Amino acid sequence: MIQILNKSDRVVVVIHEIYGINQHMESICKKLSSQDFDVFCPNLLEREQPFDYSEEKVAYQNFMENVGFSNAVQKIKDILLTIKNEYQKRYVIGFSVGATVAWLCSEEDYLDGIIGYYGSRIRNYKEVVPLSPTILFFPQEEQSFVVDELISILDNRNVEIHKFKGKHGFSDPYSLNFNEKSAQEALNKMITFIKNH
Repeated sequence: MIQILNKSDRVVVVIHEIYGINQHMESICKKLSSQDFDVFCPNLLEREQPFDYSEEKVAYQNFMENVGFSNAVQKIKDILLTIKNEYQKRYVIGFSVGATVAWLCSEEDYLDGIIGYYGSRIRNYKEVVPLSPTILFFPQEEQSFVVDELISILDNRNVEIHKFKGKHGFSDPYSLNFNEKSAQEALNKMITFIKNH
């Protein structure tokens, strides 16, 4: 687990992708810490070495078979309940499968904000109506579904949604799909969203 404490009254729990706590997650945690948040990033995979991007299929299979969405949600909720009373403001940020886990935590009324980056599996949980302020970032295109269709379904649920140029993983500087302009725009919107909620 990454844990960066700034003696802040605001905490951000970061939920990693299928790969685990890699360089991208470490850099996101540092960026959030530089904004004076306390940051927690639990290791849902419970393995020391993250998967490499070249191991996408193995990493996905490992997540689905050994972690799974319900187990991941429970782990995040357990962490949130443990630290809930130590902070005035609590936020959850997830990437890819982590964004879907964050989305599934959005029904908790003690959260002050949910941020989801390219949570493609949110399409399997369209019935969720967030109680927390929620902002979702999607790329223009996804391999497995039509982005605009999902956006039109989620749009009327008090959810702020933005679509960025690029593909799944556009905010990750270590990914082949990195889009610097989209990554910076999304980061700015994320920071503004947190500061406004």
